[in-house]
Amino acid sequence: MPTTELLIIATTLAILAAGATILIKNRNTRGRTTPAPSHVQLTRDQLDTQLHTLIQQNKMIHAIKLLREQTGMGLREAKDAVDGLAAGRPISHPAYTALTGTPAQPDLATRARHLKEAGHTEQAILLVRAETGMNEEDAATFVGTL
Repeated sequence: MPTTELLIIATTLAILAAGATILIKNRNTRGRTTPAPSHVQLTRDQLDTQLHTLIQQNKMIHAIKLLREQTGMGLREAKDAVDGLAAGRPISHPAYTALTGTPAQPDLATRARHLKEAGHTEQAILLVRAETGMNEEDAATFVGTL
């Protein structure tokens, strides 16, 4: 085989190897816009801010992962909590409420009572249904007793 052909083959192989290395490196770092977890315990205010930011950026998986790291929640609990937060519901899990930094969220009955007293009975019923899974009739009965 002439020397020129060997040189062309060797050059082609070197270019392919360099391209493969670049592709692998890019694949391993693509989409990483959030820094690696620092394992620093956040206050509830800091965690809220980061969760809301991630949700606004549509980075639900990152939000779930952060919530699990900070609270020790299971995957399903954290997913449900992040989905609820995205829908405007507060997180009421004990591991979350145990975090320091903000006052504890009033219980469901208190929040529903305030809505009812403000003339927002339907919103109170929707709140009870969303947080408890009650049907409409049971939630209306609950709100009616407040």
